[in-house]
Amino acid sequence: MDNKFIIDNLSPMVSENRLETFINVLNNRTYYITVVLEDLFQSHNASAVLRSCDCFGIQNVHVIENTYQFKENPDVSLGSSQWLTKFKYNSSENNSIKAIENLRKQGYRIVATTPHTNDVNLNDLDLEKGKIALFFGAELPGLSQTVLEQADEFVKIPMYGFTESFNISVSAAICLYDIVNRLKNSNIKWQLSELEKEELLAKWLKVSVRESEKILKLLKVRNS
Repeated sequence: MDNKFIIDNLSPMVSENRLETFINVLNNRTYYITVVLEDLFQSHNASAVLRSCDCFGIQNVHVIENTYQFKENPDVSLGSSQWLTKFKYNSSENNSIKAIENLRKQGYRIVATTPHTNDVNLNDLDLEKGKIALFFGAELPGLSQTVLEQADEFVKIPMYGFTESFNISVSAAICLYDIVNRLKNSNIKWQLSELEKEELLAKWLKVSVRESEKILKLLKVRNS
């Protein structure tokens, strides 16, 4: 169904404040960065990362399920999941490879968040080289060998204590805070196109209006 038709007909069914919120959020959404979660098995951490993605304006989240199923905890995600676009990889023998291939076709650099001999500190990650797919693994095992071998770049958060890493949800929040702030202060074209904004607005309106599909079908028939 045409996005303009959806927007024209569903916009009057939400409050002005909600519509204004949608517009403000869309102006801060980005596809320039995407988050990729590999085999996160703790629902608390998985949901906290989704919440951070929404808060920092990351629209697309890629979920890799090789060994573990990705489970959300609604008490932690607080509804953030419905505003995100999630892509799941769980039908292949090596879902990580499938995700990497898909992201590369979309022009993303594969950036692994893990200590490595060739890594750079978070604040030194070059944002101007192109779009970034930021990979996070589960806390103890970390990212798979597949991702580490396929990664274009490696990034780490500087640590100054005895503990060598943050938990996954904290790591994601720190990375996104740094990258998004630098992105907004750069000359990089990180914002969505008008067409992309229209597509998301239509999607969010359908989520917000009860029985939206039924309403739209009736309107389509009436206008035909």
